[in-house]
Amino acid sequence: MGTGITKLFNENGEQIITSLDIAKLTGKEHRNVLRDIRNMEPAWEKLHQLKFEQMQIRENLPNNGYRLRTVYALTKLECLYIATKYDDVSRAKLVLRWEELERANVRTQGTGTSVTSRATSQMSQSPCASPKLLTTEREILRKGDEIRRGQIEKENAPADGCFTISEVAEMLKTSVKELNQFLVKQDIQFRRDGRYYLTPKYEGSGFAKERAFHYFSLEGEKKERFYLVWTPEGMEFIRHLYYLNN
Repeated sequence: MGTGITKLFNENGEQIITSLDIAKLTGKEHRNVLRDIRNMEPAWEKLHQLKFEQMQIRENLPNNGYRLRTVYALTKLECLYIATKYDDVSRAKLVLRWEELERANVRTQGTGTSVTSRATSQMSQSPCASPKLLTTEREILRKGDEIRRGQIEKENAPADGCFTISEVAEMLKTSVKELNQFLVKQDIQFRRDGRYYLTPKYEGSGFAKERAFHYFSLEGEKKERFYLVWTPEGMEFIRHLYYLNN
């Protein structure tokens, strides 16, 4: 899976790859990668108060001229955020590329292009041979699954030890539907856009956490859904309130 991709660093010393690199790795057209990044940028900006950095790549032309192409320059975190939109194979290729870059830990001068941007980097030829990468689709999918499981476990770590609404309902010997209705009636939670949230009154109470559930649409697009899970304190609070009112 050799790519010949230039290793760059931004002004904060963080390693980056460009949207053009992503297109080369995934086999997608660059204009489609740009579209994906632009579509996902507002949510990123809302959370991090930052837009994705852009830079210019100088590409040599057959007539000895050149053109400047504007590309996005993404850190690892930004790149993997964009990768959530892609299929397993493409996502795994990007993850493995970052693994290669981090193992090599060198700055390599690319061929055929030069870079000008506010993220100008000092680059040198790598004296090290590239590490062996996974090549078959089965190996890539397996490795991608392992990495994704680790990411999901890390994301859900704050909700470890919590109870689902089904487990709380079973303890109270009632149905999930009836328990959810009871919690809404008691102004503990409310429903919006197909999911439940704690009401402002109980935000910060420590009674509930959010847990992420990952799945794929029929088109193969990765989806993420969040739902409330209840801490031991929250479950005890619900149990006491439920028995008090029933």
